[in-house]
Amino acid sequence: MSKVRTAAGGGRVVEVAPERLAGWFDRFAARNDGIRETAATEDEVVVTAGNGTTATVAVPFPPLPGGGPPTVRLVLHAKRPRRVGLLLVRLGAHSVGVAEGGEVTVSRTDRHHVHGRSAAGGWSQQRFARRREGQARQALREAADDALEVLGPRLSELDAVVLGGDRRALDELRADRRLEPVFSLALPRILDISEPRRAVLDEAAERARAVEIVVRQG
Repeated sequence: MSKVRTAAGGGRVVEVAPERLAGWFDRFAARNDGIRETAATEDEVVVTAGNGTTATVAVPFPPLPGGGPPTVRLVLHAKRPRRVGLLLVRLGAHSVGVAEGGEVTVSRTDRHHVHGRSAAGGWSQQRFARRREGQARQALREAADDALEVLGPRLSELDAVVLGGDRRALDELRADRRLEPVFSLALPRILDISEPRRAVLDEAAERARAVEIVVRQG
């Protein structure tokens, strides 16, 4: 089953496994009066159906190789075996791993206690906020340490690093100069995930292979 969510600016985003991609394009054509036009760059493939509906594909692990029809090239490119790093972070939890063919081979997951926000006022609120900030900093330090230990020695073997979770937490990790080699391999896409757990890491390993398609009605 393909994963679907609402797209910013209208339409929907579909995540399609590489093995299902050719069939997805066949069904797209059948539902929308055939294919009128296909345009491609190294980073994007846009398929326009006969009724004006468009399917815009962000090329996974760009660039898209040349030679042949764009959708055929895209399917073959998406199916290539790859080894990717995974870095999932939310406040108070993180999960780091390496995946091949959608299967996690190495991983580390941890949770940290970080207080929720307090509705109290005055000095108590300030003290509570300082404690919470300290807990959050410690949690991010431990996430950075685990990312270094799990991904650092394997960076030369990775095709890319796939990120997931809270953008603010990821931005704070990105500011850690020790992680510059990790983030230099990071793809622009950030997976929207629940609290990082091992089961969530397994799901992210499969989603890292998936092709994102934005569908907008004509």
